Amino acid sequence: MRKTILFILSLLVTSVMMAQDIPSSLGFHIGYAQPIYRLNLPTSENDNKNFLNTTSLNGLKVGVVYDQSIVKGFGFTLGLNYTYAAKQSGWNEYQYDENANPTVLHSIEYSTNYRYHQGELFIDWQYKFEIAKNTFVILYTGPTLQVAAHLATDYFRYIGDYTKPEMTKVVASFPEKQDEYLRKFNVTWGVGAGFQFDRYFLRGGYDFGMTNPYKEYTFNGLGITGDDRRTRGRLDQWQIKIGMYLWQF
Repeated sequence: MRKTILFILSLLVTSVMMAQDIPSSLGFHIGYAQPIYRLNLPTSENDNKNFLNTTSLNGLKVGVVYDQSIVKGFGFTLGLNYTYAAKQSGWNEYQYDENANPTVLHSIEYSTNYRYHQGELFIDWQYKFEIAKNTFVILYTGPTLQVAAHLATDYFRYIGDYTKPEMTKVVASFPEKQDEYLRKFNVTWGVGAGFQFDRYFLRGGYDFGMTNPYKEYTFNGLGITGDDRRTRGRLDQWQIKIGMYLWQF
């Protein structure tokens, strides 16, 4: 991980040094982000089966971006992002009266709320194809360093008693701060395409997780534990952004 971070920082420094005395732009962007957590968790020490889970969240990405040309058409963008995303999901279980089946006595509803916060430092190497005056099609690729990821999950259990309606919605809550099991730094590599007209641009792409974001993991909310075995996973992300360059130098 240290080598990866040093590599990204060296790209930033090299890019800035190469771009001296060449026109550049500074602006902002805002858009949609879909973080995707992929988790591969051993269910027990003596069991070869794994718990496989993919969780997709939906949210907002905002950031500042610096655009720099090195030679005609070729250059880079670098910037800082803040990403927030959330998701709610649930499922039901039923308990029956054994003497009067299929009469339902209890309905148990489980609800899960995810909340995700993250800062990002990125650099994308790009090539702009000029298709008309001040109009470009853009292809880009590059790494992103994700810092201080925070994923909090709350599990809620609602119990409805059909024989005693006044007892419906007895609530139990199971908070699970998953960021305790996440590493502070994560690295992705993104590919994407975009369009730019004058000061305005549109970019969209996909970031592939390059490192395992999980520490040893215990998933108490589902009654699954890692049994001190290292879990494996990946954090990917879809994104699409619109933006504007406010200053040109």
